[in-house]
Amino acid sequence: MGEMNGGGSSTRVMEGSELGFATTRLDALLNWAKKYSLFQYPFVTACCGMEYMAMASPRYDMARFGAEVPRFSPRQADLLWVVGTISQRQAPALRRIYEQMADPKWVLAFGTCASCGGFYDNYTTVAGIDKIIPCDVYVPGCPPRPEAVLDGLMLLQDKIARGDRTPAIVKPREDPAQTAERLVTLQRKERSQP
Repeated sequence: MGEMNGGGSSTRVMEGSELGFATTRLDALLNWAKKYSLFQYPFVTACCGMEYMAMASPRYDMARFGAEVPRFSPRQADLLWVVGTISQRQAPALRRIYEQMADPKWVLAFGTCASCGGFYDNYTTVAGIDKIIPCDVYVPGCPPRPEAVLDGLMLLQDKIARGDRTPAIVKPREDPAQTAERLVTLQRKERSQP
């Protein structure tokens, strides 16, 4: 048995052979269980699908986040991945899929087209899935890097653990304004005349 002290409170750590109990709030326990048991439904429509497949491969190991097995029935899923461009004709199908999912349900917009319509500025493309269904996490990029998608998945897990339902955006890992200062400026050398 060990004792941990931190910030004025004392926590007793029990070994495996000792009997005891733990206390927690029921909602914190349920949110912890929801956080690590995300059943995903991929709604893949465009070129971001290749990045989704790369991210779902063993190299990035989504199993460690509890979101490894895609469900191809919305009634068995609680996380809707909207991957790619959504056209006006696909919007009713996306809305129907979202409505068929059981509560609680979460939505992750994968890529710029799903987040805001991307570079398509025309009447056939939906300018962001939040026009059709509520979205929890936006992952920008055309296409987004798998690391950014995993950051979005971890952001969603944190939101689930807190019980937060407000939309969130994955922030870039490095601020572009700070990297501009470190860029090397190239200058043309003057030739010396012989």
